[in-house]
Amino acid sequence: MTTLLYGRPPVVFDPPGDAIQTSPLIPDAAALEAQDPGSAASVMIYAPPGVLERRYVLALALRALKVGGRLDVMAPKDKGGSRLGKELKTFGLEVAETAKAHHRRCVVIRPETVEGLDEAIAAGGPQIVPGLEAWSQPGVFAWDRIDPGSALLAEHLPAMKGEGVDLGCGYGALSIVVLRSPAVTKLKMVDLDRRAIQAARRNIEDDRAKVWWSDARTLEAEGDKDFVVSNPPFHDGGAEDRRLGQAFIRKAAELLKKGGVAWVVANRHLPYEAELNAAFKRVRLVAEAGGYKLFEAVK
Repeated sequence: MTTLLYGRPPVVFDPPGDAIQTSPLIPDAAALEAQDPGSAASVMIYAPPGVLERRYVLALALRALKVGGRLDVMAPKDKGGSRLGKELKTFGLEVAETAKAHHRRCVVIRPETVEGLDEAIAAGGPQIVPGLEAWSQPGVFAWDRIDPGSALLAEHLPAMKGEGVDLGCGYGALSIVVLRSPAVTKLKMVDLDRRAIQAARRNIEDDRAKVWWSDARTLEAEGDKDFVVSNPPFHDGGAEDRRLGQAFIRKAAELLKKGGVAWVVANRHLPYEAELNAAFKRVRLVAEAGGYKLFEAVK
């Protein structure tokens, strides 16, 4: 029988080395939602912080487990761990709960009957978001709204030309704006989140756009692109990591040809100016609003 793993639990929890990885944030991982019901002997989950996303993952894991299979779930106490036990009990489960390394860990043996799986899977699964009128999913960045940084970029972005890349495309909000220009010939959309990529494919039906499930930091760059747009992430596993945005800026420069332009938006407190000035020939602060700053950078 199969052992499944979701996410990257700390080594102190001894994650199984031979398990099938199912996190949507790890490129080429299997999909937890695609596992056959009752096909797994055990599942270990490093639970995500969002309530809808976490209950969705728990429900998928319980559906995949055979009766008598073991579910082992952990999360930092301040990022959902303190609620894990109660949430698992809402599925009608008996829960053994312990504390370790600033985490809560819950172990469940799957009974014959589990309550509320379909409801949790529907609430946390792919859906058309009212108001956005676009496909998205809990867990995707700004899944149910237009992020203010992306809105600022979209407001000031001129009509792009030629071949470009949307680094960290999410469900496709910025790409939709870029593709309004008939002078755009190709757009490569890249995101680390498989759920975002799947939503983007449903939201954008344009032959000029191609979607890639990939870590933007390791993306192959040939220095032949005309433009890059990006609202870079600055959190990794829930913790702020400024190196992410800095890596996106360096990758944008690698992707562009000489004279190519990058449009990058960031939270006002993030110190990206030095990275931009080091990677580009000319940098201009275009706008500041709502806690965000927008740069145009020419290679």
